[in-house]
Amino acid sequence: MQQLISLFTSHTGDTAPTLEALPSSGSNRRYFRLTKGDTKLIGVYGESRQENRAFISLANHFLAQGLNVPKVVAVSADEMFYLQEDLGDKVLFDLIKGGRTTGVFSHDEKELLHKTISLLADFQYLGASGLDFSVCYPLPEFNHRSVMWDLNYFKYSFLKTTGMEFQEDLLENDFEKMAATLLKDATETFMYRDFQSRNVMLVDGNPFFIDFQGGRKGPLYYDVASFLWQAKANFPAELRDELIITYINSLKKYQPVNESAFLNRLRLFVLFRTLQVLGAYGFRGYFEKKPHFIQSVPFALNNLRELLKDGFDDYPYLIRVLNEMTDLKQFADTQKRELEVRVYSFAYKKGIPNDQSGNGGGYVFDCRAINNPGKYERYNNVTGLDEPVIKFLEEDGEIISFLNNINPLIDQHVKRYMERNFTNLMISFGCTGGQHRSVYAAQRVAEHISAKFGIRVSLIHREQNLEQELRRRK
Repeated sequence: MQQLISLFTSHTGDTAPTLEALPSSGSNRRYFRLTKGDTKLIGVYGESRQENRAFISLANHFLAQGLNVPKVVAVSADEMFYLQEDLGDKVLFDLIKGGRTTGVFSHDEKELLHKTISLLADFQYLGASGLDFSVCYPLPEFNHRSVMWDLNYFKYSFLKTTGMEFQEDLLENDFEKMAATLLKDATETFMYRDFQSRNVMLVDGNPFFIDFQGGRKGPLYYDVASFLWQAKANFPAELRDELIITYINSLKKYQPVNESAFLNRLRLFVLFRTLQVLGAYGFRGYFEKKPHFIQSVPFALNNLRELLKDGFDDYPYLIRVLNEMTDLKQFADTQKRELEVRVYSFAYKKGIPNDQSGNGGGYVFDCRAINNPGKYERYNNVTGLDEPVIKFLEEDGEIISFLNNINPLIDQHVKRYMERNFTNLMISFGCTGGQHRSVYAAQRVAEHISAKFGIRVSLIHREQNLEQELRRRK
Protein backbone atom coordinates (compact mmCIF):
# COMPACT_ATOMS: atom_id res chain seq x y z
CA MET A 1 0.00 0.00 0.00
CA GLN A 2 2.15 2.82 -1.33
CA GLN A 3 -0.37 5.45 -0.21
CA LEU A 4 0.05 4.39 3.43
CA ILE A 5 3.85 4.39 3.12
CA SER A 6 3.73 7.90 1.70
CA LEU A 7 1.42 9.02 4.50
CA PHE A 8 3.77 7.47 7.09
CA THR A 9 6.78 9.26 5.58
CA SER A 10 4.95 12.57 5.41
CA HIS A 11 3.85 12.28 9.06
CA THR A 12 7.05 10.92 10.65
CA GLY A 13 9.80 11.97 8.24
CA ASP A 14 10.98 8.34 8.15
CA THR A 15 11.24 6.58 4.80
CA ALA A 16 10.83 2.95 3.75
CA PRO A 17 8.90 1.56 6.72
CA THR A 18 8.12 -2.16 6.84
CA LEU A 19 4.52 -2.95 5.99
CA GLU A 20 2.83 -5.90 7.71
CA ALA A 21 -0.71 -6.89 6.77
CA LEU A 22 -2.90 -7.55 9.82
CA PRO A 23 -5.88 -9.92 10.01
CA SER A 24 -8.99 -8.35 8.52
CA SER A 25 -12.17 -7.82 10.49
CA GLY A 26 -15.71 -8.57 9.39
CA SER A 27 -15.76 -5.49 7.14
CA ASN A 28 -13.80 -4.86 3.96
CA ARG A 29 -11.41 -2.50 5.75
CA ARG A 30 -7.75 -3.48 5.52
CA TYR A 31 -5.21 -2.94 8.30
CA PHE A 32 -1.42 -2.76 8.22
CA ARG A 33 1.34 -2.20 10.77
CA LEU A 34 3.98 0.25 9.54
CA THR A 35 7.28 0.16 11.42
CA LYS A 36 10.50 2.12 11.20
CA GLY A 37 12.86 1.88 14.15
CA ASP A 38 10.87 2.55 17.31
CA THR A 39 7.98 4.12 15.43
CA LYS A 40 4.92 1.96 14.89
CA LEU A 41 1.60 3.04 13.44
CA ILE A 42 -1.49 1.25 12.14
CA GLY A 43 -2.43 2.09 8.57
CA VAL A 44 -6.03 1.69 7.44
CA TYR A 45 -7.56 1.54 3.99
CA GLY A 46 -11.33 1.75 3.88
CA GLU A 47 -13.41 1.43 0.74
CA SER A 48 -16.05 3.88 1.99
CA ARG A 49 -15.04 7.53 2.39
CA GLN A 50 -18.13 8.19 4.54
CA GLU A 51 -17.32 5.31 6.87
CA ASN A 52 -13.69 6.46 7.18
CA ARG A 53 -14.88 9.98 7.92
CA ALA A 54 -17.23 8.65 10.61
CA PHE A 55 -14.43 6.75 12.36
CA ILE A 56 -12.01 9.69 12.23
CA SER A 57 -14.59 12.19 13.51
CA LEU A 58 -15.77 9.88 16.28
CA ALA A 59 -12.20 9.03 17.35
CA ASN A 60 -11.30 12.71 17.62
CA HIS A 61 -14.44 13.44 19.65
CA PHE A 62 -13.96 10.46 22.00
CA LEU A 63 -10.33 11.42 22.65
CA ALA A 64 -11.47 14.91 23.58
CA GLN A 65 -13.90 13.30 26.05
CA GLY A 66 -11.08 11.32 27.69
CA LEU A 67 -12.20 7.93 26.35
CA ASN A 68 -9.73 5.17 25.51
CA VAL A 69 -9.57 5.04 21.70
CA PRO A 70 -6.65 5.11 19.23
CA LYS A 71 -5.51 8.55 18.12
CA VAL A 72 -5.77 9.23 14.38
CA VAL A 73 -2.50 10.97 13.44
CA ALA A 74 -2.72 11.42 9.66
CA VAL A 75 -5.38 11.27 6.93
CA SER A 76 -4.93 11.22 3.18
CA ALA A 77 -6.43 14.05 1.12
CA ASP A 78 -9.06 11.72 -0.36
CA GLU A 79 -9.88 10.28 3.12
CA MET A 80 -9.44 6.73 1.85
CA PHE A 81 -6.29 6.11 3.94
CA TYR A 82 -5.33 7.10 7.46
CA LEU A 83 -2.82 6.31 10.19
CA GLN A 84 -3.71 5.69 13.80
CA GLU A 85 -1.93 4.93 17.04
CA ASP A 86 -0.71 1.33 17.39
CA LEU A 87 -2.34 -0.22 20.46
CA GLY A 88 -0.39 -3.47 20.20
CA ASP A 89 -1.71 -7.01 19.80
CA LYS A 90 -3.55 -7.82 23.03
CA VAL A 91 -7.20 -8.36 22.09
CA LEU A 92 -9.69 -9.10 24.86
CA PHE A 93 -11.23 -11.93 22.81
CA ASP A 94 -7.87 -13.72 22.80
CA LEU A 95 -7.10 -12.98 26.44
CA ILE A 96 -10.27 -14.77 27.59
CA LYS A 97 -9.68 -17.79 25.36
CA GLY A 98 -9.41 -20.18 28.31
CA GLY A 99 -12.85 -19.24 29.58
CA ARG A 100 -14.38 -19.19 26.12
CA THR A 101 -13.07 -22.68 25.43
CA THR A 102 -14.01 -24.35 28.72
CA GLY A 103 -16.87 -22.17 29.97
CA VAL A 104 -14.90 -21.70 33.20
CA PHE A 105 -13.45 -18.19 33.45
CA SER A 106 -10.43 -17.50 35.63
CA HIS A 107 -10.25 -14.66 38.13
CA ASP A 108 -8.02 -12.64 35.78
CA GLU A 109 -10.38 -13.20 32.82
CA LYS A 110 -13.36 -12.08 34.87
CA GLU A 111 -11.48 -8.99 36.04
CA LEU A 112 -10.81 -7.96 32.44
CA LEU A 113 -14.48 -8.42 31.54
CA HIS A 114 -15.70 -6.42 34.55
CA LYS A 115 -13.18 -3.66 33.81
CA THR A 116 -14.36 -3.50 30.19
CA ILE A 117 -18.09 -3.41 30.76
CA SER A 118 -17.72 -0.90 33.60
CA LEU A 119 -16.47 1.57 30.96
CA LEU A 120 -19.42 1.07 28.61
CA ALA A 121 -21.73 3.57 30.30
CA ASP A 122 -18.94 6.18 30.13
CA PHE A 123 -18.66 5.57 26.41
CA GLN A 124 -22.41 5.84 25.94
CA TYR A 125 -22.86 9.06 27.94
CA LEU A 126 -19.55 10.90 27.60
CA GLY A 127 -19.26 9.79 23.98
CA ALA A 128 -22.64 11.37 23.24
CA SER A 129 -21.89 14.60 25.09
CA GLY A 130 -21.48 17.36 22.53
CA LEU A 131 -21.34 14.88 19.65
CA ASP A 132 -22.69 15.93 16.26
CA PHE A 133 -24.47 12.68 15.38
CA SER A 134 -24.66 13.72 11.73
CA VAL A 135 -21.09 12.41 11.36
CA CYS A 136 -22.33 8.85 12.01
CA TYR A 137 -22.58 6.43 9.09
CA PRO A 138 -24.77 5.11 7.54
CA LEU A 139 -27.42 6.59 9.87
CA PRO A 140 -27.18 9.18 12.64
CA GLU A 141 -29.52 7.30 14.97
CA PHE A 142 -31.18 4.01 15.77
CA ASN A 143 -34.54 4.42 14.07
CA HIS A 144 -37.30 2.44 12.40
CA ARG A 145 -35.35 2.11 9.19
CA SER A 146 -32.23 0.73 10.90
CA VAL A 147 -34.31 -1.78 12.90
CA MET A 148 -36.04 -3.04 9.77
CA TRP A 149 -32.74 -3.23 7.89
CA ASP A 150 -31.37 -5.55 10.57
CA LEU A 151 -34.49 -7.71 10.80
CA ASN A 152 -34.60 -8.10 7.04
CA TYR A 153 -30.86 -8.76 7.03
CA PHE A 154 -31.71 -11.80 9.16
CA LYS A 155 -34.67 -12.75 6.95
CA TYR A 156 -32.88 -12.60 3.61
CA SER A 157 -29.31 -13.52 4.54
CA PHE A 158 -30.05 -16.31 7.03
CA LEU A 159 -33.65 -17.44 7.33
CA LYS A 160 -34.23 -17.77 3.58
CA THR A 161 -30.97 -19.68 3.13
CA THR A 162 -32.42 -22.49 5.27
CA GLY A 163 -35.06 -23.23 2.59
CA MET A 164 -37.75 -23.06 5.26
CA GLU A 165 -41.28 -22.04 4.21
CA PHE A 166 -42.88 -19.15 6.10
CA GLN A 167 -45.53 -16.48 5.60
CA GLU A 168 -43.62 -13.29 4.96
CA ASP A 169 -46.52 -10.94 5.69
CA LEU A 170 -47.09 -12.46 9.14
CA LEU A 171 -43.39 -12.28 9.87
CA GLU A 172 -43.29 -8.62 8.81
CA ASN A 173 -46.21 -7.88 11.13
CA ASP A 174 -44.19 -9.11 14.10
CA PHE A 175 -41.11 -7.27 12.82
CA GLU A 176 -43.10 -4.04 12.83
CA LYS A 177 -44.35 -4.67 16.36
CA MET A 178 -40.82 -5.41 17.55
CA ALA A 179 -39.48 -2.25 15.93
CA ALA A 180 -42.10 -0.12 17.68
CA THR A 181 -41.20 -1.63 21.06
CA LEU A 182 -37.44 -1.28 20.56
CA LEU A 183 -37.82 2.37 19.63
CA LYS A 184 -39.66 3.20 22.85
CA ASP A 185 -36.26 3.28 24.55
CA ALA A 186 -34.77 6.21 22.65
CA THR A 187 -32.05 7.98 24.68
CA GLU A 188 -29.53 10.74 23.99
CA THR A 189 -26.66 8.24 24.24
CA PHE A 190 -24.06 6.80 21.90
CA MET A 191 -24.77 3.26 20.70
CA TYR A 192 -21.45 1.59 19.84
CA ARG A 193 -23.35 -1.06 17.85
CA ASP A 194 -20.51 -3.59 17.70
CA PHE A 195 -19.40 -3.57 21.33
CA GLN A 196 -17.74 -6.98 21.69
CA SER A 197 -14.49 -8.48 22.97
CA ARG A 198 -12.93 -8.57 19.49
CA ASN A 199 -13.10 -4.76 19.46
CA VAL A 200 -11.36 -4.25 22.80
CA MET A 201 -7.56 -3.92 23.03
CA LEU A 202 -5.63 -4.06 26.29
CA VAL A 203 -2.86 -1.51 26.77
CA ASP A 204 -1.01 -1.78 30.10
CA GLY A 205 -4.04 -3.65 31.41
CA ASN A 206 -6.50 -0.93 30.40
CA PRO A 207 -9.26 -1.50 27.80
CA PHE A 208 -9.10 0.57 24.62
CA PHE A 209 -11.92 0.53 22.08
CA ILE A 210 -11.78 0.20 18.29
CA ASP A 211 -14.14 -0.32 15.33
CA PHE A 212 -16.87 2.06 16.46
CA GLN A 213 -17.42 3.55 13.00
CA GLY A 214 -20.92 2.03 12.78
CA GLY A 215 -22.05 3.74 15.99
CA ARG A 216 -24.94 6.18 16.25
CA LYS A 217 -27.40 7.65 18.71
CA GLY A 218 -29.33 4.80 20.27
CA PRO A 219 -30.59 2.90 23.34
CA LEU A 220 -28.28 1.60 26.05
CA TYR A 221 -29.47 -2.00 25.95
CA TYR A 222 -28.12 -2.80 22.50
CA ASP A 223 -24.44 -2.61 23.50
CA VAL A 224 -24.98 -4.66 26.66
CA ALA A 225 -26.65 -7.35 24.55
CA SER A 226 -23.82 -7.20 21.97
CA PHE A 227 -21.11 -7.71 24.58
CA LEU A 228 -22.69 -10.30 26.85
CA TRP A 229 -24.34 -12.40 24.15
CA GLN A 230 -21.46 -12.28 21.65
CA ALA A 231 -21.81 -15.64 19.91
CA LYS A 232 -18.39 -17.12 20.72
CA ALA A 233 -17.95 -15.48 24.11
CA ASN A 234 -19.54 -18.51 25.83
CA PHE A 235 -20.32 -16.61 29.03
CA PRO A 236 -22.13 -18.75 31.64
CA ALA A 237 -25.39 -17.26 32.89
CA GLU A 238 -23.90 -16.58 36.34
CA LEU A 239 -21.04 -14.55 34.86
CA ARG A 240 -23.45 -12.64 32.60
CA ASP A 241 -25.51 -11.71 35.65
CA GLU A 242 -22.41 -10.45 37.47
CA LEU A 243 -21.36 -8.35 34.48
CA ILE A 244 -24.85 -6.88 34.12
CA ILE A 245 -24.70 -5.73 37.75
CA THR A 246 -21.29 -4.14 37.12
CA TYR A 247 -22.70 -2.30 34.11
CA ILE A 248 -25.80 -1.14 36.01
CA ASN A 249 -23.67 0.20 38.86
CA SER A 250 -21.65 2.18 36.33
CA LEU A 251 -24.81 3.38 34.60
CA LYS A 252 -26.17 4.72 37.90
CA LYS A 253 -23.54 7.48 37.70
CA TYR A 254 -25.61 8.95 34.87
CA GLN A 255 -29.24 7.93 35.48
CA PRO A 256 -31.46 6.09 37.97
CA VAL A 257 -31.98 2.41 37.10
CA ASN A 258 -34.93 0.13 37.85
CA GLU A 259 -33.05 -3.17 37.67
CA SER A 260 -36.10 -5.36 37.05
CA ALA A 261 -37.34 -3.15 34.22
CA PHE A 262 -33.82 -2.93 32.79
CA LEU A 263 -33.49 -6.74 32.61
CA ASN A 264 -36.91 -7.07 31.03
CA ARG A 265 -36.08 -4.57 28.29
CA LEU A 266 -32.60 -6.03 27.78
CA ARG A 267 -34.08 -9.42 26.90
CA LEU A 268 -35.83 -8.08 23.78
CA PHE A 269 -32.63 -6.35 22.63
CA VAL A 270 -30.77 -9.65 23.06
CA LEU A 271 -33.26 -11.29 20.70
CA PHE A 272 -32.97 -8.45 18.21
CA ARG A 273 -29.16 -8.43 18.32
CA THR A 274 -29.06 -12.23 17.92
CA LEU A 275 -31.18 -12.03 14.76
CA GLN A 276 -28.97 -9.25 13.38
CA VAL A 277 -25.85 -11.32 14.11
CA LEU A 278 -27.31 -14.37 12.35
CA GLY A 279 -28.00 -12.17 9.33
CA ALA A 280 -24.38 -11.00 9.36
CA TYR A 281 -23.09 -14.57 9.72
CA GLY A 282 -25.29 -15.68 6.85
CA PHE A 283 -24.09 -12.90 4.56
CA ARG A 284 -20.40 -13.03 5.49
CA GLY A 285 -20.29 -16.80 5.75
CA TYR A 286 -22.66 -18.22 3.14
CA PHE A 287 -22.37 -15.47 0.52
CA GLU A 288 -18.86 -14.08 1.05
CA LYS A 289 -17.50 -17.54 1.99
CA LYS A 290 -15.66 -16.38 5.11
CA PRO A 291 -15.24 -19.46 7.33
CA HIS A 292 -14.95 -17.56 10.62
CA PHE A 293 -18.58 -16.49 10.34
CA ILE A 294 -19.86 -19.95 9.42
CA GLN A 295 -18.07 -21.34 12.49
CA SER A 296 -19.88 -18.82 14.68
CA VAL A 297 -23.40 -19.83 13.56
CA PRO A 298 -23.78 -22.71 16.09
CA PHE A 299 -22.95 -20.40 19.00
CA ALA A 300 -25.51 -17.82 17.89
CA LEU A 301 -28.15 -20.54 17.43
CA ASN A 302 -27.52 -21.80 20.95
CA ASN A 303 -27.99 -18.27 22.30
CA LEU A 304 -31.25 -18.12 20.37
CA ARG A 305 -32.46 -21.46 21.71
CA GLU A 306 -31.87 -20.30 25.29
CA LEU A 307 -33.83 -17.11 24.66
CA LEU A 308 -36.76 -18.98 23.12
CA LYS A 309 -37.24 -21.20 26.17
CA ASP A 310 -39.22 -18.48 27.94
CA GLY A 311 -40.95 -17.22 24.80
CA PHE A 312 -41.94 -13.73 23.65
CA ASP A 313 -45.72 -13.50 23.82
CA ASP A 314 -45.95 -10.30 21.76
CA TYR A 315 -44.44 -11.90 18.64
CA PRO A 316 -46.17 -15.29 18.24
CA TYR A 317 -45.49 -15.87 14.55
CA LEU A 318 -41.84 -14.81 14.73
CA ILE A 319 -41.25 -17.10 17.70
CA ARG A 320 -43.00 -19.97 15.93
CA VAL A 321 -40.72 -19.48 12.92
CA LEU A 322 -37.58 -19.25 15.09
CA ASN A 323 -38.46 -22.41 17.01
CA GLU A 324 -39.03 -24.26 13.77
CA MET A 325 -35.80 -22.88 12.33
CA THR A 326 -33.62 -23.89 15.29
CA ASP A 327 -35.11 -27.40 15.15
CA LEU A 328 -34.25 -27.91 11.47
CA LYS A 329 -32.35 -31.10 10.79
CA GLN A 330 -29.49 -29.16 9.22
CA PHE A 331 -28.86 -27.44 12.55
CA ALA A 332 -29.18 -30.59 14.69
CA ASP A 333 -25.43 -30.82 15.25
CA THR A 334 -25.29 -27.20 16.44
CA GLN A 335 -27.37 -27.84 19.54
CA LYS A 336 -25.54 -27.29 22.78
CA ARG A 337 -25.05 -30.56 24.61
CA GLU A 338 -26.99 -30.74 27.84
CA LEU A 339 -25.97 -32.51 31.01
CA GLU A 340 -27.99 -35.52 32.18
CA VAL A 341 -27.53 -36.65 35.76
CA ARG A 342 -28.42 -40.26 36.60
CA VAL A 343 -29.10 -40.97 40.28
CA TYR A 344 -29.26 -44.56 41.53
CA SER A 345 -30.20 -46.33 44.72
CA PHE A 346 -28.83 -49.86 45.09
CA ALA A 347 -27.97 -52.75 47.42
CA TYR A 348 -24.26 -53.34 47.99
CA LYS A 349 -24.79 -57.08 48.11
CA LYS A 350 -25.88 -56.90 44.44
CA GLY A 351 -22.98 -54.71 43.35
CA ILE A 352 -22.49 -51.08 42.37
CA PRO A 353 -24.52 -50.02 39.27
CA ASN A 354 -22.71 -49.88 35.94
CA ASP A 355 -22.26 -46.53 34.21
CA GLN A 356 -24.23 -46.92 30.99
CA SER A 357 -22.64 -43.81 29.44
CA GLY A 358 -19.26 -45.53 29.34
CA ASN A 359 -17.58 -42.70 31.25
CA GLY A 360 -16.64 -44.82 34.22
CA GLY A 361 -18.66 -43.99 37.28
CA GLY A 362 -19.09 -40.73 39.16
CA TYR A 363 -19.96 -40.54 42.86
CA VAL A 364 -20.88 -43.55 45.00
CA PHE A 365 -22.07 -42.71 48.52
CA ASP A 366 -22.32 -45.35 51.25
CA CYS A 367 -25.45 -44.93 53.39
CA ARG A 368 -24.77 -47.93 55.67
CA ALA A 369 -23.47 -45.79 58.57
CA ILE A 370 -26.93 -44.23 58.93
CA ASN A 371 -29.41 -45.74 61.40
CA ASN A 372 -31.20 -48.50 59.49
CA PRO A 373 -35.02 -48.80 59.48
CA GLY A 374 -34.52 -52.31 58.12
CA LYS A 375 -33.65 -53.49 61.63
CA TYR A 376 -37.32 -53.22 62.50
CA GLU A 377 -39.86 -55.69 61.16
CA ARG A 378 -42.57 -53.02 60.72
CA TYR A 379 -40.52 -51.45 57.91
CA ASN A 380 -39.95 -54.67 55.95
CA ASN A 381 -42.64 -54.01 53.33
CA VAL A 382 -42.08 -50.28 52.77
CA THR A 383 -39.24 -48.29 51.18
CA GLY A 384 -37.57 -44.90 51.47
CA LEU A 385 -40.39 -43.54 49.31
CA ASP A 386 -43.05 -44.33 51.93
CA GLU A 387 -44.11 -42.03 54.75
CA PRO A 388 -43.27 -44.37 57.69
CA VAL A 389 -39.65 -44.72 56.53
CA ILE A 390 -39.36 -41.03 55.64
CA LYS A 391 -40.60 -40.09 59.12
CA PHE A 392 -38.20 -42.54 60.80
CA LEU A 393 -35.16 -41.25 58.91
CA GLU A 394 -35.97 -37.55 59.27
CA GLU A 395 -36.79 -37.76 62.98
CA ASP A 396 -33.58 -39.69 63.55
CA GLY A 397 -31.74 -36.90 61.70
CA GLU A 398 -28.57 -38.70 60.63
CA ILE A 399 -29.57 -38.81 56.97
CA ILE A 400 -30.38 -35.08 56.97
CA SER A 401 -26.85 -34.27 58.17
CA PHE A 402 -25.47 -36.75 55.63
CA LEU A 403 -27.24 -35.06 52.71
CA ASN A 404 -26.43 -31.55 53.95
CA ASN A 405 -22.75 -32.46 53.62
CA ILE A 406 -23.16 -34.13 50.22
CA ASN A 407 -25.31 -31.54 48.42
CA PRO A 408 -22.70 -28.73 48.24
CA LEU A 409 -20.18 -31.16 46.71
CA ILE A 410 -22.72 -32.39 44.17
CA ASP A 411 -23.84 -28.82 43.36
CA GLN A 412 -20.27 -27.77 42.61
CA HIS A 413 -19.75 -30.83 40.42
CA VAL A 414 -22.97 -30.35 38.44
CA LYS A 415 -22.23 -26.65 37.93
CA ARG A 416 -18.74 -27.39 36.57
CA TYR A 417 -20.04 -30.13 34.28
CA MET A 418 -22.66 -27.74 32.89
CA GLU A 419 -20.07 -25.00 32.35
CA ARG A 420 -17.80 -27.42 30.48
CA ASN A 421 -20.64 -28.85 28.37
CA PHE A 422 -20.25 -32.38 29.74
CA THR A 423 -23.22 -34.63 29.08
CA ASN A 424 -23.21 -37.35 31.76
CA LEU A 425 -22.85 -37.55 35.53
CA MET A 426 -23.73 -40.58 37.66
CA ILE A 427 -24.46 -40.42 41.40
CA SER A 428 -25.24 -43.59 43.34
CA PHE A 429 -26.40 -44.27 46.90
CA GLY A 430 -25.98 -47.72 48.36
CA CYS A 431 -27.12 -49.44 51.53
CA THR A 432 -27.44 -53.03 52.71
CA GLY A 433 -30.67 -53.95 50.95
CA GLY A 434 -31.18 -50.96 48.65
CA GLN A 435 -34.63 -50.43 50.15
CA HIS A 436 -34.68 -47.68 52.77
CA ARG A 437 -31.70 -45.35 53.31
CA SER A 438 -30.33 -45.39 49.75
CA VAL A 439 -33.81 -44.95 48.24
CA TYR A 440 -34.55 -41.95 50.47
CA ALA A 441 -31.15 -40.35 49.73
CA ALA A 442 -31.34 -40.89 45.96
CA GLN A 443 -34.88 -39.50 45.79
CA ARG A 444 -34.00 -36.36 47.76
CA VAL A 445 -30.79 -35.66 45.85
CA ALA A 446 -32.46 -36.17 42.45
CA GLU A 447 -35.24 -33.75 43.40
CA HIS A 448 -32.67 -31.25 44.70
CA ILE A 449 -30.63 -31.29 41.45
CA SER A 450 -33.75 -30.96 39.31
CA ALA A 451 -35.08 -28.01 41.30
CA LYS A 452 -31.75 -26.20 41.51
CA PHE A 453 -30.45 -26.65 37.95
CA GLY A 454 -33.51 -27.44 35.83
CA ILE A 455 -31.63 -30.14 33.91
CA ARG A 456 -32.64 -33.68 33.03
CA VAL A 457 -32.31 -36.05 36.00
CA SER A 458 -32.90 -39.77 35.57
CA LEU A 459 -33.72 -41.46 38.88
CA ILE A 460 -33.35 -45.24 39.12
CA HIS A 461 -34.25 -47.24 42.23
CA ARG A 462 -32.60 -50.41 41.01
CA GLU A 463 -33.84 -52.90 43.54
CA GLN A 464 -37.46 -51.73 43.17
CA ASN A 465 -37.17 -51.65 39.38
CA LEU A 466 -38.45 -48.06 39.41
CA GLU A 467 -37.34 -45.35 36.97
CA GLN A 468 -38.38 -41.71 36.82
CA GLU A 469 -37.27 -38.69 34.80
CA LEU A 470 -37.27 -35.33 36.56
CA ARG A 471 -37.10 -31.99 34.79
CA ARG A 472 -38.10 -28.67 36.29
CA ARG A 473 -40.76 -26.84 34.29
CA LYS A 474 -39.47 -23.46 33.13
